[in-house]
Amino acid sequence: MKIVVFNKPYDVLSQFREDSAHLTVSSFIADPELRIAGRLDLDSEGLMFLTDHGGLNQYITHPSNKKYKTYLVQVDGDITEDALEKLRKGVELADGLTLPAQATKVEEPEWLWERNPPVRFRASIPTSWVEISICEGRNRQVRRMTATVGFPTLRLIRTQIGSINLVKLGLQPGEQKEIEPLLYPDFKDVPEDKPYRSRSYVKKPGGTGGKPIHHKNKDGDKKASDKKKSGTKRIWQMDEDEKPRRKTNGTTRPNTKSRGRRAR
Repeated sequence: MKIVVFNKPYDVLSQFREDSAHLTVSSFIADPELRIAGRLDLDSEGLMFLTDHGGLNQYITHPSNKKYKTYLVQVDGDITEDALEKLRKGVELADGLTLPAQATKVEEPEWLWERNPPVRFRASIPTSWVEISICEGRNRQVRRMTATVGFPTLRLIRTQIGSINLVKLGLQPGEQKEIEPLLYPDFKDVPEDKPYRSRSYVKKPGGTGGKPIHHKNKDGDKKASDKKKSGTKRIWQMDEDEKPRRKTNGTTRPNTKSRGRRAR
């Protein structure tokens, strides 16, 4: 299992597909074996995992695994203890009540890098910093949580997933580092990586699931037992004289309705 830690800069898309308007992860990482596990929004910064392990994404985002993700959040206004307590108890969002979060007011850290463009500055309205840890992965969850308690998010940086700490690794925006999974207890219970199986194929009792497996002989051809024998023709495969005719009792009128279309 290969795991690369990446510090995603602001205004970079969490995807490998090229985009005409924004930089993407492919602008920094070119390894074709890696896939993104735990995306960040365009306007968020910080820690991301990239891996060749198919099940890692669900492992770190599913609430049942209690894999906490920690964010340094700059909010609009001087956040109150009452607002922090609401975050700790759980906030009612449009998609339901959040699980209790760990929320602590902190000072702006010394290690913090400058953002380009910078966060807007208004002398009449102060800002404050909060460290928030959650074990869920809803869309823009932290931003929605702080807005619900009255303090909209201005800047959001993910600093930690489990015990993997971006600050301790010392990565600056755009930098990456491959880590050894065996050195971290977070990855000891990661499920076995399984090959992709198509959802369009229905798993039958005794079957393999995923796409059907076709065995080939020495010449590279499918075995005769695997080849599907052609059965009844489908209607689109029939000639006009082969298509079934509608049976009537002789009283059916021909269809002359235009079905909403204007005559040409």
